[in-house]
Amino acid sequence: MAELATIARPYAEAAFRLARERQALPAWSEALGRLAQVAADPAASSLIGNPNIAAADVEDLFCTAGNGGAELANLIHLLSANGRLTCLPEIASQFDNMKRGEEGVKEGVIYSAFPLDAPQQQALTALLESRFGRLQLSVVVDAELIGGVKVVVGDQVLDTSVSGKLAAMHAALNS
Repeated sequence: MAELATIARPYAEAAFRLARERQALPAWSEALGRLAQVAADPAASSLIGNPNIAAADVEDLFCTAGNGGAELANLIHLLSANGRLTCLPEIASQFDNMKRGEEGVKEGVIYSAFPLDAPQQQALTALLESRFGRLQLSVVVDAELIGGVKVVVGDQVLDTSVSGKLAAMHAALNS
């Protein structure tokens, strides 16, 4: 949802700048992750904006869950005052993207026709990091690939799957 991302961006950027200044990126990332989990929880999200629950009580719940200092409490208060507590999952996601960018870590997905065991993942990760640099990879099993893997890092795609090779052969034969 583009609107949610647009609303969350200034908060995420402000939190990121503050955390970077304080050299506390990991702590803020962890705290925002906890807050995002609370905001995404149906029981907690039903409290947000509930006229029967005092806003201060909801803020206290989030402050306790965030387990951070005064600056995190200020962010929670600001979000609450502006009716933006539901944006916490998106704020945390954008913050983590900025953190990975700061650390030079790219996000990637390995699509595999079959589950990969730990040694296969480590070997593939090492090979991909030699090409792309530091990566944070997730693995998705996609049986439609028939065999092999397809790797997506940013806007780059490496397709060594059987279905990818068949599609390339089909395109070559039809041209």
